[in-house]
Amino acid sequence: MAEAIQDIANNVTRFLVISKQVPAMTRHDKTSIVVSIRDKVGALYEMLLPIKKFRINMTKIESRPSRKKAWDYYFFIDLEGHVENERVRKMLEAMEPKVKFLKVLGSYPAMGRPKA
Repeated sequence: MAEAIQDIANNVTRFLVISKQVPAMTRHDKTSIVVSIRDKVGALYEMLLPIKKFRINMTKIESRPSRKKAWDYYFFIDLEGHVENERVRKMLEAMEPKVKFLKVLGSYPAMGRPKA
């Protein structure tokens, strides 16, 4: 295979492993979720409040159009912690009533070194 074929030096490609089993917790995990919010003032802010309240570090957020109607988006969010961690679980429980849709895509060992 050819190496260094990217056109942007810091380009990153993410690969997914799909499984029905949740990997066991490690000391350095991430959880990915997808969320859809109601079309109202402050909806994104309200959705993010439980992340702050439970002191969960959000490492990434991306929006993608739902293609169902104009101005309707899905938010793909990566969080530090495992879905079986009590704080992460409670944060998801607090977030669920604030959104139209919430799905945990999975928890997995984070790549790279843990923060000091």
